[in-house]
Amino acid sequence: MSDRRTALVLGATGGVGYETARALLARGWHVRALHRRPGETSISLPGVDWVAGDAMDAEAVLRAAAGADVILHGVNPPGYRHWRQIALPMLDNAIGAARAVGARLVFPGTVYNYGPDALPLVAEDTPQTPRTRKGAIRVEMEARLACASAADGLRVLILRGGDFFGPHTGNSWFSQAIVKPGQPLRKITYPGRPDAGHAWAYLPDFALTIARLLDRSHVLERFAAFHFGGHWFERGIELAEQIRLVAGRPDLPIRRFPWPALLALTPFVRLFREMAEMRYLWTMPLRLDNRKLVAFLGAEPHTPIGTALTRTLSALDCLDVADDAAKRMAAA
Repeated sequence: MSDRRTALVLGATGGVGYETARALLARGWHVRALHRRPGETSISLPGVDWVAGDAMDAEAVLRAAAGADVILHGVNPPGYRHWRQIALPMLDNAIGAARAVGARLVFPGTVYNYGPDALPLVAEDTPQTPRTRKGAIRVEMEARLACASAADGLRVLILRGGDFFGPHTGNSWFSQAIVKPGQPLRKITYPGRPDAGHAWAYLPDFALTIARLLDRSHVLERFAAFHFGGHWFERGIELAEQIRLVAGRPDLPIRRFPWPALLALTPFVRLFREMAEMRYLWTMPLRLDNRKLVAFLGAEPHTPIGTALTRTLSALDCLDVADDAAKRMAAA
């Protein structure tokens, strides 16, 4: 009988799901991924066992979870639409499947759970009083996980991180606001107050942290929550300055994000309303306290910021073709 561990990844085409699948494969896991149309995905994950199904279909999730030791819930509703109508049922399906097969449910968390009262240094047990609608849903999702753990013994692992960036981030502040994918950098737009600290989570490091925590699953608490420190910039604008260095363009202009225009359009555009609610996270410092994580693992995976940004910008096609040295670094 094989003792190879099996993980079901929900959302393998997204940033967290993709990178976690890669990290688990590299550590010898059998990885299964649920996708509505597996044959049509352009994501390359050699070694993954793709299974047809929809995360909104409880029976499909349960079938895909057969024999799984871990279920990663890395799936989110597209954009900012219908979060309550989609996110909560998908999580309930994952909880039901994990309960049925005895798997640990892994949930990637964010800073949206926390309001201004929690700042600046946020620990795992800091009260969650979100200011945003998306944050309120996130808190409800974690509450459902805690309830299932307390009532039914569901094993849960939550890892919360700052704003995501990386080669396969997808929909993020980095790729949607700070740079423009598909074209060489001509400017950088920074959404935050220059002197307000900001936390970033490089997804390959975040995913490797999940994998290392699962390596020690036998000593994890039944309901385990950790904070990922990632890359912290005391001066938030330093991220843009680091992008300049990676691009070899120290004179690259750093523009302010057009908050006034966005705020004016919030009555008409739901996406802008959601973004406006998150503005406090760009004007006030919120740092995740990772001391519990470091004490448990010994160290947090941490790719140097130059390497992380080079790989991210290269994957987004934001580096000039002439930047051969940067391209080699990204491929290394």
